[in-house]
Amino acid sequence: MEYKTVQFDASTNEVIERVSTSDEIKENKKLQSEIEAIEIAKETKASAKSALLIKLGITEDEARLLIG
Repeated sequence: MEYKTVQFDASTNEVIERVSTSDEIKENKKLQSEIEAIEIAKETKASAKSALLIKLGITEDEARLLIG
């Protein structure tokens, strides 16, 4: 599979499309993995929060009232 990099020069409105270097591909894959890890962490936190609210038998608004 061939990866492409698109660059835009705002001063000339020129769009340059070229084949990505191996370093760019590695960096993009690394960043994508980090994004996926962050999304999984957010989903896990949201699930834990929902489970706790259900366990306590209160709504999110009621929890906010208790905290602050």
